[in-house]
Amino acid sequence: MTITALDWAIVVLSIAISFVPALFFLRRAGSGTDEFFTSGRAAPWWLVGVSMVATTFSTDTPNLVTNLVREKGVANNWVWWAFLLTGMATVFFFARMWRRSQVLTDLEFYELRYSGRPASLVRGFRALYLGLFFNVVIMAAVNLAAAKIANVVLGWPMTQTLAVCTVLNIAFAATSGLWGVMVADLIQFGIAMSGAIAAAVFALAQPEVGGLGGLVARVSPATLGLLPDFSDWTLTLTVLVIPLTVQWWSVWYPGAEPGGGSYIAQRMLASRSERDALAGTLFFNVAHYALRPWPWIIVALASTLVFPTLDDIRRAFPYVDPALIGHDMAYPAMLKFLPAGFMGLMLAGMLAAYVSTLATHLNWGTSYLVHDFYRRFVRAGASERHYVLVGRVVTALLMALAAAVTFVLESARHSFELLMSIGAGTGLIYLLRWFWWRINAWSEIAAMASSFLLALGFFVAGRMGHSLPTHHALLITVAVATVTWVTVTLVTPPTDRTVLVGFYRRIRPAGPGWRPVAAEAGVEASPDSLAQACLGWTLGCAFIYAALFGAGSFLYGLPAQTLFWCVVFVTSGAGLVRLLPRLWSAGLEGTREHE
Repeated sequence: MTITALDWAIVVLSIAISFVPALFFLRRAGSGTDEFFTSGRAAPWWLVGVSMVATTFSTDTPNLVTNLVREKGVANNWVWWAFLLTGMATVFFFARMWRRSQVLTDLEFYELRYSGRPASLVRGFRALYLGLFFNVVIMAAVNLAAAKIANVVLGWPMTQTLAVCTVLNIAFAATSGLWGVMVADLIQFGIAMSGAIAAAVFALAQPEVGGLGGLVARVSPATLGLLPDFSDWTLTLTVLVIPLTVQWWSVWYPGAEPGGGSYIAQRMLASRSERDALAGTLFFNVAHYALRPWPWIIVALASTLVFPTLDDIRRAFPYVDPALIGHDMAYPAMLKFLPAGFMGLMLAGMLAAYVSTLATHLNWGTSYLVHDFYRRFVRAGASERHYVLVGRVVTALLMALAAAVTFVLESARHSFELLMSIGAGTGLIYLLRWFWWRINAWSEIAAMASSFLLALGFFVAGRMGHSLPTHHALLITVAVATVTWVTVTLVTPPTDRTVLVGFYRRIRPAGPGWRPVAAEAGVEASPDSLAQACLGWTLGCAFIYAALFGAGSFLYGLPAQTLFWCVVFVTSGAGLVRLLPRLWSAGLEGTREHE
């Protein structure tokens, strides 16, 4: 592809603008871990929400969506659309409790909720397991997408791309702290969305596509469908039924954790109030599911007309490394039609999305390794500046390791499925540990161990030629892991009563699951209402799904469906407008009582 001086100027300008927050917050970030990892707990809701959505908008995300659409149609996106149920549960059930906990990282929660050596063991293990292993695989997947885009657009080999990206991310993430990351996210999200919209507009303009009308007319109805073909039961089961009935609550995946966690919890903990935590997480889900997908989907659909097969991509880009060719490569391949200036905007957008995601993962992973492992188990009692310095060194090492792991991954879809399989079966415990006092640290150890061993067993069986379908493996893992951790919960001693009472006094979870402990705590009833939370969860899901499918129906030229989704959108939105002030006032009153 031809990259003009104007394109390069736009890219360089975007990098310079994005680095301004890092320099501005350099001194503040270095003052202590509270500033470096949680922005002094002073972030407003709009910044929290934009930062969340910018983090999940990465170079691998449009590639993944393109891969899904080209393989099994638009409906294949239900494998991640179903996680809206998780996201809305985090908004209405968990966001305020996370902010109320006042921990520095979500792993610190373990020694707030559980007691003894098992609690310390879970915290230390997950610091390494998530901060190192999980985090490095995620960053490697993002690196792989960036390498594919650079190979198509710039002709760069993977080694060159990773070298440039490593230097760029270390320079940014190691200096700015979370304040710099979030403010840069605000800038980078605007750039990235502009580039994504430009890519969709020029994809529709191709003669093979013929505009929006041509796209709808030429792409098969089975590919366009928002629901899978119900005559194909296997497809319906794997794409729609299992994601909506099992996957959303049973699988731990960064950014869509049941109960909230990882960098989503980090942003909620950085919020200046419970109200900001709830509102920011709600805004994130609206933008994540309703605002972003359609520009990517349009490009993916157009690519099925311009590059129907992988051979078409190979012929169009003979210089591209054959090992990188896959359906996810179709998205960067479609960028060849962008004219000068717009190509620069798209490159700047993809770079902004990439840096935003990597900076967050580096800051988040470092917070685990430094705060939850190094300070907790290796060197306690050092100065805050010492821990910030160690954090900056760890940031550099994490990025270098992620670059090395990139070489062993195959595609964004492959990485997505790998992480989903490892996190399967653990999700339910992350929901219930807030609402049932009997769950203890051994419960979590049993859930993690059984899930990991099953995933490892299925992986080895697949290598030996005895692989199971993904949905069968998921159902087996969820069933075995759930039975295992529930059994372990009932046969092991409960958490120390003093710890349980202290947890209840600080968090004040609603519902009957803490009734034996609440009687000893001697505090007012929880400010939260499970009934209101359930109503908010239902209205929130209806509101966002209506926006997502209403936009799709409008683009497809279906007026009756568009009208139906508009009615659902307005009705559910009105319900949220009436409900949210009650939740906020209840949270404020509960905070005053607690103080």
